[in-house]
Amino acid sequence: MINKIEAIREEVNAVKAEIPAKVEEFRIKYLSKKGILASLMEEFRTVPADQKRELGQKLNQLKNFVTERYNILKENAAGTSAIDVSSIDLTRSATSFPVGARHPISIVRNDIIRIFSDMGFTVAEGPEIEDDWHVFSSLNFPADHPARDMQDTFFITRNPIDVLLRTHTSSVQTRTMEKNQPPIRIVCPGRVYRNEAISARAHCFFHQIEGLYIDKNVSFADLRQVLLNFARQMFGPETKIRLRPSYFPFTEPSAEMDISCDICGGKGCPFCKETGWVEILGCGMVDPNVLKACGIDPEVYSGYAFGLGIERITNLKYKVKDLRMFSENDVRFLAEFESAR
Repeated sequence: MINKIEAIREEVNAVKAEIPAKVEEFRIKYLSKKGILASLMEEFRTVPADQKRELGQKLNQLKNFVTERYNILKENAAGTSAIDVSSIDLTRSATSFPVGARHPISIVRNDIIRIFSDMGFTVAEGPEIEDDWHVFSSLNFPADHPARDMQDTFFITRNPIDVLLRTHTSSVQTRTMEKNQPPIRIVCPGRVYRNEAISARAHCFFHQIEGLYIDKNVSFADLRQVLLNFARQMFGPETKIRLRPSYFPFTEPSAEMDISCDICGGKGCPFCKETGWVEILGCGMVDPNVLKACGIDPEVYSGYAFGLGIERITNLKYKVKDLRMFSENDVRFLAEFESAR
């Protein structure tokens, strides 16, 4: 056994481990529970009693020597690569790693903000959990308006005040008008919530961008020109728009805006239901009652507002047929937008 101990000492002394992986192999071979030293300890139990003293001393000396050797190797290998570079084929071609892509909603949201920013609009944001005043009452919604019903709105509390998930980002407009005097020129992007059945064409949450411009002598003609400029920058210079009379509690007069279908060029196709037109937003002149509620004199100032769904614009831009795909986080779907990031 003495000869075996000496042989192990010489073997350990000759070991060269220059990287952490080799040092770990050394530890496992000699110092682990199933290593060489452990097996020597097991063999030591069978040694005659008159030899235990001498062999025990030599085993302890060997253990101390191996442990010291391990510590030296570990210290020398610290900071070096855990990979044995000698095993790497440097002539091998590099492997590309997959790169993530921005979500299509984020891409279109940023495009819309950029277009309106170039026209002088700034971005304003507000809370998603709102009160009745900022979502409905300040925007001229009658007390019995259907939008206040539980079928359309997610209410959190009803008494003593109505607290709800905002159904549109118009609440950001009223908060801005309460705190600032005209001129005001803002766009309000954000997520909104409505109690609707989830389908390919609708969801219980979606994204909007609403715009507001309040100043002296603002006219409907100003609104039309801004929206025409937006449509042509977003969908192409040949895009046409049309404004149809509509109704919103917070604007008067109100209109829905259509653009010429960019798939058929306005000739008529299944996508535009053979009409040649696709609706993209609602707009109108801010109702004087809204200005009064927010502390702005309607005799001095006027303004316009508009609102559009980002999912709607994204559908038109990328031809996505199912709204649910935007919120499923399927990486295969998101990878299709890598070139647009």
